[in-house]
Amino acid sequence: MHLLALNLPDLFVPLWHGTLRCEPGDDKANWPWAVLKGDVWKCHGETVANTTPYLPGSFDRPPRNPVEKISSRYKSWEYTLWLIAMGPALLYGVLPDKYWRHFCKLVYGIRIMSQRSISVSELQFAHAAILEFVYDFEALYYQRKISRLHMVRPSIHGLAHMGPETTRIGPLIGCSQYPMERLIGDLGGEVRQPSNPFANLSQRGLLRSQTNALKAMVPGLDCSDRLVRGAVNLGDNYVLMHARDKYARVPRQCELLAVHRYYEEAGSNERPEKIFRWARLSLPTGQVARSAWKERPKPLRKLRTARNVKLHFQGSVRFAEVLYYLILTVNDVDHYVAVVCLYSLPDPRLLAESHQTFLSCTHLGDDSPVIVDVKDIKSVVAMIPHPAAVGNEPIKRWFVAEKPGLDISMMQGGREADTEGAHDDNNE
Repeated sequence: MHLLALNLPDLFVPLWHGTLRCEPGDDKANWPWAVLKGDVWKCHGETVANTTPYLPGSFDRPPRNPVEKISSRYKSWEYTLWLIAMGPALLYGVLPDKYWRHFCKLVYGIRIMSQRSISVSELQFAHAAILEFVYDFEALYYQRKISRLHMVRPSIHGLAHMGPETTRIGPLIGCSQYPMERLIGDLGGEVRQPSNPFANLSQRGLLRSQTNALKAMVPGLDCSDRLVRGAVNLGDNYVLMHARDKYARVPRQCELLAVHRYYEEAGSNERPEKIFRWARLSLPTGQVARSAWKERPKPLRKLRTARNVKLHFQGSVRFAEVLYYLILTVNDVDHYVAVVCLYSLPDPRLLAESHQTFLSCTHLGDDSPVIVDVKDIKSVVAMIPHPAAVGNEPIKRWFVAEKPGLDISMMQGGREADTEGAHDDNNE
């Protein structure tokens, strides 16, 4: 946690901001990478803060404006979302090209190293990218100048050990500081005897161990997986949840055509004219995928948009916006599906130049929805407008941000808190 989310940002942000100590014999005027200054820094900070409505609630705390908050307890998770999840997109066109490409190699390696499951080929690619990053850091920043020796910190050298250590002990995210910090926070919040805190903490740990042992012996005591009212368990940890239409409604013509096409491809002669929409879907990742039906009417400033998803579609990975969910009965068998509008495939040029870290897509429009099985949906992602999209201009391109280390949440069994208000849970 410290290496990736604190030590490296503590080096690169001052470098790009031009606030890192400059030794005698060096001159900040000769630092071509120090571009986050003045209006550029102010604009970048506003861009970071403006991503909040587009980041799903499952992404936890969004990054605040670094211009205003970076010197005031800026958290490691904020650095992670800012630089690892969104950095390649937000810094595109801001950092000089060769420094941006260099940074993208680091992000590529970190994203792979943050996975719970890493294949041999992925580990080899990530290790190679990180070694290139470390070597190029000395060529681009340090440049073998004694006056810049302080730039080559242990955090840069430590990156080269990530690949071999992963081979030796397994994915590093499983033994990172995050699980320990989470446990410390949970147990610390349970302390109720300040006069004797350590004895109280010991008893709380004992009580937790006894509770876990009872749940292991009698699984029925564990109520954490109990469904909310009106939810439908679809199996494989997929759960369809309210809101739901109270009465059947006639959808738009393009959506109705998609439904009819689905029945036709399933070999049924049925052609329903009305449907019941569902609003939310709980995923195996612990995230809740929402829908445009419920999110679009709300002001953007009150949203943490969660209707954009990553899915498998026709043999490839795609991104899509969910309009709503349906239960379609075909030949007396219920089919659980989502009506989605696809995004285009990522721009191949930006994908190649960014070392596969900058996925830039266009929305293919609401007039050509497709129907997919809900179990083809794998996770909730953020689709964020390109920083160039400002004011009232129509948004033409979006970039993808995935939650770093998402699959580790499946191992710990955590689920996104259901924060919907009662007015959203009621049938409509």
